[in-house]
Amino acid sequence: MTDRGRRGPVISALGVVQILAWGSSYYLPAVLAEPIARDTAWPLPWIVGGLSLGLLVAAFASPRVGRIIQRHGGRPVLACAALLLAAGLAVLGLAPTLLVFLGGWLLIGLGMGCGLYDPAYATLGRLYGAGARPAITALTLWGGFASTVCWPLSAFLVAHVGWRGTCFAYAALHLAVTLPLVLGLIPPAPPLAATAGARARPVAALAPWQHRAFLIMAGVLVLGGAIMALISVHLITLLQTRGVALASAVAYGGLIGPAQVGARLIEMAGKGRYHPLWTLTAAFTLVALGLLLLATHLPEIGLALALYGAGNGIYSIARGTVPLALFGPDHYAGLVGRLARPGLVAQALAPPLGAFLLARIGPDALWGVLALLAVINLGLIGGLWHQKGRAALAA
Repeated sequence: MTDRGRRGPVISALGVVQILAWGSSYYLPAVLAEPIARDTAWPLPWIVGGLSLGLLVAAFASPRVGRIIQRHGGRPVLACAALLLAAGLAVLGLAPTLLVFLGGWLLIGLGMGCGLYDPAYATLGRLYGAGARPAITALTLWGGFASTVCWPLSAFLVAHVGWRGTCFAYAALHLAVTLPLVLGLIPPAPPLAATAGARARPVAALAPWQHRAFLIMAGVLVLGGAIMALISVHLITLLQTRGVALASAVAYGGLIGPAQVGARLIEMAGKGRYHPLWTLTAAFTLVALGLLLLATHLPEIGLALALYGAGNGIYSIARGTVPLALFGPDHYAGLVGRLARPGLVAQALAPPLGAFLLARIGPDALWGVLALLAVINLGLIGGLWHQKGRAALAA
């Protein structure tokens, strides 16, 4: 069997795992929050805040998850993610009080820390070493369909079995689909010494320029995570304050998903012929252009959101491929876990901060803040290019 043939089932299995993991955690409140509030009379901000709580738990678990994957591979971690997500969703479905409901999000947060993109990237890095870039790119193409698949599925389930039944259904899917896929198709990781011929060095053994690049990359992920979380939560509101009708705002938002997938297909067509930093640069150039169009009140809202969506799509790829290129496969899994923490914290805190800013400074100023953050991130990415150049000169 060819190498591509051997990788195909692994990537496909991980792709289905990502769709169900994202759809039953990160994307769950978008559909379930209102039905839960109507049924329970719990405050809507607290219901939505469960996701922020889960993201914070995932953030603090991520470095340890990365170290475990570095030592033992991703198969046991991803299997644990399926069990944690199933348990957390079952607690949500059974929750008699808001406190128990939030406790369910603690378990889901641990599952997110073990099962979303960063652990999946680390798993591929341990399996394929320096050659993991095409697999990471292909995996993000699968992940791009999470909301496309799970939002309609969640809406269908809510209409037929209620929000509690929806939580139980997703819990069952993790036990019946996710867990068998991980155990049946994700192979054990090779011994550390055999991964791309690498020596088993501790994560701390980075060159000075790599330490600087690590800190800059963490900054990129903080700003990137904050921007993406703010847009995902507040986009419809921001468009409506501009006079866009609700139906039109939803339609505009629907442009982001196809733009993400289209940009990822273009990245796949490149077949890794250029450095991943070019992908990261292109990602935030597109994001900045889209947000600047929106901040300057130009009428091309559809074009602006398509540019933003395309940038967001390939940013997901760059998150996994840039650390592999800068730090190498020896350090990859552990460093991905450490890098995940600041980005996840930013994603957890950005939506409530955005709501505060929206109330205090207004939507126009918030668009300006988002555009400014994207431009600052381009400056940080320039710093990564500078560190790469210094490393080339030193070599």
